[in-house]
Amino acid sequence: SGGQRQRVALGRAIAARQSVLLMDEPFGALDAISRSELQTLCAELRRELGVTTLLVTHDLLEADFLADEIAVMRAGRIEQRGSLTAL
Repeated sequence: SGGQRQRVALGRAIAARQSVLLMDEPFGALDAISRSELQTLCAELRRELGVTTLLVTHDLLEADFLADEIAVMRAGRIEQRGSLTAL
């Protein structure tokens, strides 16, 4: 399933012990239940391992759940930066 493939991909990325993890729309093709489960797993792992993560998403609620800071970009430039409530 898509959820299992995403879990394996996340596991591989974390097992590589890189200092930075780049995630480009990692949950976009998943059903709502798998998406929620993987978002929670990702948030827990990121906190436990302390790995810096750059998440690219169009979903502001997802960004708010997973990120310490949100940057809104347009045409390759940062337009706004901060928390969801500050944006």
